[in-house]
Amino acid sequence: MPPKSKAAAAAAAEPVALEDLFSTLHRHIEAGDFPQAVKVADQVLKAAPGDEDAVRCKVVGHIKSDETDKALAAIRAAERLPIDLSYYKAYCYYRQNKLQEALELLRGQEESSAVLQLESQIFYRLGRMNDCMDSYQKLQKYKIDSMDLKINTIAALVAAGRASEVQATMKAQKVDLTTRALRDARSFELAYNSACSLIENKKYTEAKEQLDLAKRIGKEELMVEDYADDEIEYELAPVSTQLAYVQQLQGQTQEALGTYVNMTNEKSADPSSRAVATTNLISLKGTKDAADSLRKLDRLIEKSTAPNQLQLVGGLDFKLSPRQKEALYSARVLLLLHANKTDQAHELVSGLLGMFRDNVFPVLLQAAVHVREKKVQKAEEVLSQYAEKHPGNSKGVLLALAQIAANANHFQLAADSLAKIPDIQHTPATVATIVALKERLGDSTAAAAVLDSAIQWWKNAMTEDNNKLDVFMREAATFKLSHGRDEEACLLYEELVKSHGSVEALAGLVATSARTNLVKAEQYEKKLKPLPGLKGINVESLEKTSGARHVDGTQEIKLDDPVDPKKLKPKKRKRKPRYPKGFDPANPGPPPDPERWLPKRERSSYRPKRKDKRAQVRGAQGAVTREKHDAGAAAATSSSKAPVASSDPPKTSNKSRKKKSRS
Repeated sequence: MPPKSKAAAAAAAEPVALEDLFSTLHRHIEAGDFPQAVKVADQVLKAAPGDEDAVRCKVVGHIKSDETDKALAAIRAAERLPIDLSYYKAYCYYRQNKLQEALELLRGQEESSAVLQLESQIFYRLGRMNDCMDSYQKLQKYKIDSMDLKINTIAALVAAGRASEVQATMKAQKVDLTTRALRDARSFELAYNSACSLIENKKYTEAKEQLDLAKRIGKEELMVEDYADDEIEYELAPVSTQLAYVQQLQGQTQEALGTYVNMTNEKSADPSSRAVATTNLISLKGTKDAADSLRKLDRLIEKSTAPNQLQLVGGLDFKLSPRQKEALYSARVLLLLHANKTDQAHELVSGLLGMFRDNVFPVLLQAAVHVREKKVQKAEEVLSQYAEKHPGNSKGVLLALAQIAANANHFQLAADSLAKIPDIQHTPATVATIVALKERLGDSTAAAAVLDSAIQWWKNAMTEDNNKLDVFMREAATFKLSHGRDEEACLLYEELVKSHGSVEALAGLVATSARTNLVKAEQYEKKLKPLPGLKGINVESLEKTSGARHVDGTQEIKLDDPVDPKKLKPKKRKRKPRYPKGFDPANPGPPPDPERWLPKRERSSYRPKRKDKRAQVRGAQGAVTREKHDAGAAAATSSSKAPVASSDPPKTSNKSRKKKSRS
């Protein structure tokens, strides 16, 4: 057998070398050494260009090493190969927060558990919580027994405002969310998300128990991994912030305030927890110390060179939920308005309108800025335009519009705005407000029509709550009685008596019928039960007492039960005020000085006398006349430490010498 050539030997040795490379590649992947795995994958591709497994390993190695740019470059380099890397490309876009591009790539993919999980995460970041829940429901048919999937499902339900469904959903997946079961499960994330659902359901005591449990489990797990105390505090910052929020809701403001202040320190919490703590701290402090609150918020917002572009620091745009970002930006706008920085508020609102298109909260903030500037009509136009474009999402806008219009005495616009909200149109508060607005407009007919519509709605409503119907009928009867609609009020009272037999309604019916139909009034008056203790009272005598109307003439009062005159308290006699002699109360003159009793030195008008410094010295510089020198030497000044006397005896004047010579 002839010997093989060198080329044939190399060809025979190549599969062995490739197999060794794949073994090395597998070993690096199992060890989690992804940079080395990428290098080995490059060696495989040199030996076998276009190998599908090597390409996939290289892309995944870059993704695991947080090098999404290099992963996308590897995907672009393999575009000519018959390999579908769309899922990995979509994941890279997801990691780079290019969420719409990632979603477009997934739409062309065949449905699988991996695709659905990535799709649900993208929907969660976009704030499309209902779509996120749809993806999780589709995942149920794959029967994935993953704790992460259950944790994410709870988070999506809470974020979608469907926290009431958490218990039923987890029960269907055989997950017990009681505190004892969570303690046995030893799942930090599950306990935390379950506590968040309890907070949304306003079960604060149970939520606090589960948050304490989550903090204890997390601390134990981190201590096993040899984390330092400050590192443990940093990792558990989300739980501490949520605990402070529960304390705030329970009225323990001082405890919550201390936690929030600690969380605002950059070394104590991660950026997202610090942002939430800062926002909650501002809501707790209110407008107190607005300048300090604005400085804290400035640390969370990056200054962008592009106009009307806003960006949060540390990637907070993708770590905070839409609700948390709305609260943060709203707090900043309101603080700017309180500080009278309307120009900065306008600039911020303009950026928010571009970032959150078709969203409610920037429109409400824009209206608030206009109201602050006393441009009420402009605010009403902004809110009205949004309500017309988005009728299904305009409840908050219409309520704000009604409030602004009512404060501006635009009662018709306020009433029309409230009437456009169908789900609260027949509630007692809304009906009462609309009726009051119609009364302000002087349209009692329209106000009565609103009451009649509410009564008819509650009659047709399939509910067992008849108390509200009774309230509406009584209030409508009182309203119509006060506006001269006696017949309609009488019918309402009669209907109340026939349907419920209320004593108050019967009394109202008797009083109302006495104005319209005396026979009916007497008929129903017989149904009134006599009050206990009123037997034997002479009505004629009662009318003659002081409680009845004044009757001319003096008549003898006879009572069956006379009152002891000793027990009657004598009335105090009113005395006229006594004025000083010569004082005219009609012309009292100027009021007396309130400081008239104080010494003069303690009065605000007191001014001490100043020394006369107008004396001028004549002669050469430094010369002093003899007379003034003697006078200055004779008087001791109060400002000097020790008085200085003249060495020469004082001389008497010429007049004194003449008097002495004469004597």
